[in-house]
Amino acid sequence: MSSAALFRRSFRDACGLFATGVAVVTTRAANGQAHGITVNSFCSLSLDPPLVMVAIAKECTYLNHFESCAFFAVNILREDQFDLSHRFAHLPDNRFQGIPYRDTASGSPWIDHALALLDCKTTQILDMGDHRLLIGEVLEVAVSEGRPLIFFRSGYTELS
Repeated sequence: MSSAALFRRSFRDACGLFATGVAVVTTRAANGQAHGITVNSFCSLSLDPPLVMVAIAKECTYLNHFESCAFFAVNILREDQFDLSHRFAHLPDNRFQGIPYRDTASGSPWIDHALALLDCKTTQILDMGDHRLLIGEVLEVAVSEGRPLIFFRSGYTELS
């Protein structure tokens, strides 16, 4: 293995030691179709104004929908929603088929029983390495009871 490949692997392994929550980020295509992807590259940026950031790989099939829509929602998953995380990460089509959800005021899909929801207006899209960063101003927040789905060392785990 080349030294560059070893460095990339070490970098990935090191970042994998930072436990993160798991979310499904949703939006609408120009034709109104709901789209969503699983992410763990999400964070809050500011309280005043309330801003969040989501990183989406440039190679993501659904990136164009997030870039062309003025709104997106972050659905933070509960520990019992592993199946949703897997579905929105791997299923190529019809990701919302059979999934109960409703629309936020902005029209973004809000997945039923998510641990939390942040409905956002896109304020900026930045090019960073092999990802695009969506910066969103939070317009609506909903929080429910439960425990988060956690991603650590390239796998799912639970809080102890």
